Amino acid sequence: METEDTTVLVVDDQAMIRAGLVALLSNEPGLRVLAEAADGDAALAAVRRRRPDVVLMDVRMPGKDGISAAADIIAETGGTTAVIMLTVHDLDEYVYAALRAGASGFLLKDATPEDLVKAVRTVAAGEALLAPRVTKRLLRRFAALGVRDARSELGVLTERELDVLLEVARGGSNAEIARNLGLAELTVKSHLYHVMQKLHLSSRTQLVITAYETGLVCPGQDNNNLRQASA
Repeated sequence: METEDTTVLVVDDQAMIRAGLVALLSNEPGLRVLAEAADGDAALAAVRRRRPDVVLMDVRMPGKDGISAAADIIAETGGTTAVIMLTVHDLDEYVYAALRAGASGFLLKDATPEDLVKAVRTVAAGEALLAPRVTKRLLRRFAALGVRDARSELGVLTERELDVLLEVARGGSNAEIARNLGLAELTVKSHLYHVMQKLHLSSRTQLVITAYETGLVCPGQDNNNLRQASA
């Protein structure tokens, strides 16, 4: 049985960059560019018409910027369309806010074509993605904001759901989590769905942020015993 192509919307205010991204993705098997847009308003309109699986979104654009558009798209689609933010900056305040809004991750514009294609396939599969060289700095920023009340916030989760959340925060894919916890991959997906429902979150990236902000995970620490904070 043939699988359906992953559909993509490319959003960037610079025509040359947009054309390059469209050409790159269009040449990849299993990927199909549905449309392109030059600003956030056009991107939201395209999402409403075409419902792509993934949106590649520039952060800084005239009119409605990338972060506002990302928040609107995630609200419009209920998180069924994944958004990857693209930025030239090593760590961008807009990206920080976009991740809180539910974007599936971000890439720097100097990423290789292979990394870009992999990112699209990764988020289309329901995984999260952050540019490797800024991940630790970004998560330290979340942790530095101050630990929220883990007991009241994470207390709604079962022990197994906490295990899954911890593995997600450590960067595990669904397949890796399944292996580490001795579960079927479909069971991992079910746990993730229930965790998101209980915590009122819409993306895997928001799960990671919550894990750090509640102190379930701390940058640079052995986190094996951190679940006690929510017990």
